[in-house]
Amino acid sequence: MSSGQKQTKSYKYSDAGVDIDEGDALIEEIAPHAKRTKRAGANTDLGGFGGLFDTKAAGFIDPVLVAATDGVGTKLELAKTTGLHHAVGIDLVAMCANDILAQGAMPLFFLDYFATGKLDRAMAIDVIAGIADGCIEADCALIGGETAEMPGMYPEGTYDLAGFCVGAAERGTLLTPGQPKVGDIAIALRSSGIHSNGFSLVRKIIEISGIALDAPAPFESDADHLGAALMTPTRIYQKAAATALATGGVSGIVHITGGGLIENPPRVFDDGVSFRLECATTPLPPVFSWIRDTGNMELSELARTFNCGIGLIIYVDVSKASEVLHALQTGPEPEAYIVGELVKRGDQPAVILEGVDNWRRQT
Repeated sequence: MSSGQKQTKSYKYSDAGVDIDEGDALIEEIAPHAKRTKRAGANTDLGGFGGLFDTKAAGFIDPVLVAATDGVGTKLELAKTTGLHHAVGIDLVAMCANDILAQGAMPLFFLDYFATGKLDRAMAIDVIAGIADGCIEADCALIGGETAEMPGMYPEGTYDLAGFCVGAAERGTLLTPGQPKVGDIAIALRSSGIHSNGFSLVRKIIEISGIALDAPAPFESDADHLGAALMTPTRIYQKAAATALATGGVSGIVHITGGGLIENPPRVFDDGVSFRLECATTPLPPVFSWIRDTGNMELSELARTFNCGIGLIIYVDVSKASEVLHALQTGPEPEAYIVGELVKRGDQPAVILEGVDNWRRQT
């Protein structure tokens, strides 16, 4: 068509690859999932310009708000390959909500951002159903979000996720850096597996192993195949954190995410303190033994990359440690155990992997 000719075609947004009707249909289908997450203080009706939450109705008197945002990294690539999209929805909530818990706050509400090149409604519903399930486990309401269809930005069948969580604690009750002290006891809560960190290396390990994702897992697992074993969702520790905080004596909570057991535990204590982790009391789960052997990994690098079986650490004053441990073991965390203690730093590293050779012998 020359510059002098008039354009006769009447274009629609769909001609550029954005289907408004499909987006509207998605909102209708995910609305019931949002309603499943309703809790005191929340309005879970979707479609407004913003989500609402009433802290007074939720029982707070003088709250301090705590916000966290995160994604699930390249675990999304495994979700695409395996088709297990529901799992990453749970992961998204877990990565944000567990960070809120680490501040001594409780999650209140959640928003998600789902971006894709071409909207696949069934896939999006699967993800958001997982987000809703995660919100229920975290006792936070899904009060809104954004679905962005962006042609040309993402290959077909690919999407990205981001999550945003806000929690609260009464003023004066938050856990702050520097509270944990020498002599405090560390209580470990088990992870469900890899959780959502280190998957760029996990994908490399899969490539090295030559094992197909639909083949049986080369390590002990209840999952039907390797892909399902690796996609096990991240645990959400809301009930455990609430139990420990209510019992008293908690000086710090650590969510074991990127940086593993080396970089996360010191984030809440001062430079004069070290965490002595008793590796002999911490069995290395089979999935991490497989990663260690297939990748010929040094144990220090394994601990710096992965959670190695520990998803959350709770530092507790020694005078309350037995009581907190009992409350956890008889409540939401029957397998909670003492994993170590805080000691004077001196010339030691911030995290001391005591007896780490035990991890070398485990298969």
